[in-house]
Amino acid sequence: MKTEQKSREAAAARKIPARREIRITEFDEIRIGQTENAEAGTGCTVFICDGGMRAGLDVRGGGPASRESQLLAPLTAAQSIHAIVLGGGSAFGLNAAGGVMKCLEERGIGYDVGVTKVPLVAQSDIFDLTVGDAFTRPDAAMGYAAAELAFDAPNYRDGNRGAGCGATVGKLLGMDCCMKTGIGSYAVRIGELKIGAVVVLNALGDVFDWKTGEQIAGLLTEDKTGLRSTSEQMQGSIAAVDNRFTGNTTIAVVMTNARFEKPQLCKIAGMAHDGLARSVHPVHTSADGDSIYAVSVGDVRADQDLVGTLAAEMISEAIIRAVENAESAYGYPAAKALRR
Repeated sequence: MKTEQKSREAAAARKIPARREIRITEFDEIRIGQTENAEAGTGCTVFICDGGMRAGLDVRGGGPASRESQLLAPLTAAQSIHAIVLGGGSAFGLNAAGGVMKCLEERGIGYDVGVTKVPLVAQSDIFDLTVGDAFTRPDAAMGYAAAELAFDAPNYRDGNRGAGCGATVGKLLGMDCCMKTGIGSYAVRIGELKIGAVVVLNALGDVFDWKTGEQIAGLLTEDKTGLRSTSEQMQGSIAAVDNRFTGNTTIAVVMTNARFEKPQLCKIAGMAHDGLARSVHPVHTSADGDSIYAVSVGDVRADQDLVGTLAAEMISEAIIRAVENAESAYGYPAAKALRR
């Protein structure tokens, strides 16, 4: 507490705006709803902006499952989208966006094309088919339900919720030695500027506290009481692997009330990947589909490089929350279980 007080006093002396942590739900323009099928080990998390949000996307993994990603390319016509879906189910789960579109169309949200309004909905999914029931995936009904909750009863929570329901990490050797993680969030306010991130942590590699370098999740030891290094295990053989267990992908949404357009947001999303690289190792492999969206929902004037730098920090902090708030499930221990 004394250190925080000194920091605030020093900032005040230099006329630096005070910084404080806020809830991810304190972005008034964005509604978040999520649903999950806990028995099947999958779910989805929906971010909705009625009036449209400017958005960019940066994909670094070699195997993404995505829908409408080209809408976010700087050269495409649409300057904003109406919703983003983060889901499970791999490519099968991309049907959830159809349900979100139906819900938005019913509420008159979308681009007016004369005969109706067309909502623009982008989606990225993790691979969670090996966690619960491989044949139960997010579908249009689940997407519609999550969108309804976003409007009528926003219910975002960290942990085994929404798209994080079936999230796991440390899967180099398959599911026998992996750990349960989930979805996590972190956000701050600095003066008028708000910035935050939501991360679905479902990586092939190990997870580290970016401030201390300590490994906090990942590949379990054979007796499942501790952690070992995925990188060291990989170095045990330099032979090429034909199919490195396609059960990975970390996906995220960075949000800010600063005013940026698509090209700037694509750059901010790219800088946000630095946070993923600091916290997960190895990362961005051919077996991952690592994808980060960056969205702008306000008109605050802020420096692009500052926001990109903060975006990376928000990602790293949200990753920690995804580890800390996960509960053991489906036979996979969470970090809480290892500390007992």
